[in-house]
Amino acid sequence: MTGHPLHRICDVVFNGAISDEQAIEVAKILLEFGADIDGYKLSGDKNTPLIAAASLHAEKLGIFYIEQGADIYYADHDGATALHWAAFCGRDQLVAALIAAGANIDQEDTTFNSTPVGWAVHTLTSGDTGNRYHQMGCIKLLLKAGADQSKLAADTLTYLKEAAKSDTELQSLLKP
Repeated sequence: MTGHPLHRICDVVFNGAISDEQAIEVAKILLEFGADIDGYKLSGDKNTPLIAAASLHAEKLGIFYIEQGADIYYADHDGATALHWAAFCGRDQLVAALIAAGANIDQEDTTFNSTPVGWAVHTLTSGDTGNRYHQMGCIKLLLKAGADQSKLAADTLTYLKEAAKSDTELQSLLKP
């Protein structure tokens, strides 16, 4: 089975062939003609269009998918949700939209046993410059929303406490 058309739009945004705004227009047409907002999620190893948008930097398209009723709780084969991927890729507007829609901010994936905060910190500490964007903004949004800091790995907390030394807002969000 090939990728779902609403997922493929995200690929095209990621490749820079069209903008998020253009992608939304294409998605509107596909949805009007019956495309499933959640794609092929029931086929096992397929990601939903929302997870694709989050992981392929199609932030505005991801927000559009949420507005259209996309499943914000769906977890991929590694247990990661759109919120994990949006935090990993530093898409703070999408993280904010997912939080507002009620996404589970403390869900741990099944591969790394890490929450979305942990995924954002991983990008900052891994040298992954291709995905570096607004991870610190995502972390702050998640902490403001009440992310459970007791679920964070020791190295994640150490990194955040070190970063908080020069960031008073982050410092105010971390538990002593």
